[in-house]
Amino acid sequence: MFNFEDANKKSKEAVDTALKTYTDTSKGFQAIAAEATEYSKKSFQDAVTHFETLAGVKSFEAAFELQTSYVKAYFEGFVSETTKLSEMYADLAKSAYKPYEAPIAAAVVKTAKSVSAATPAAA
Repeated sequence: MFNFEDANKKSKEAVDTALKTYTDTSKGFQAIAAEATEYSKKSFQDAVTHFETLAGVKSFEAAFELQTSYVKAYFEGFVSETTKLSEMYADLAKSAYKPYEAPIAAAVVKTAKSVSAATPAAA
């Protein structure tokens, strides 16, 4: 027999979980956007400073050395920032999945049991 109280309770739990997940996900995306914005500002400022310095260089060798060191530093910073952002995205995905982990695992086990019960045993 269908129990409306249980259905209402489960429905409320599902809505609460969805709202919590939405809130946490929004906060995660805001943190990622803030980090990306901060990196963009820093990168732009570093580029402006580099080109101002590069404009004052008197020899080709000095310009080449300055450009080489800038590109190396830029690449290292880019790799570092990309790694940081990918970790933030991974953490966001994990936290968004966490509330659904137990129900999905239970559904998989239940489905596996029903499939194995419906499959005739090998003789």
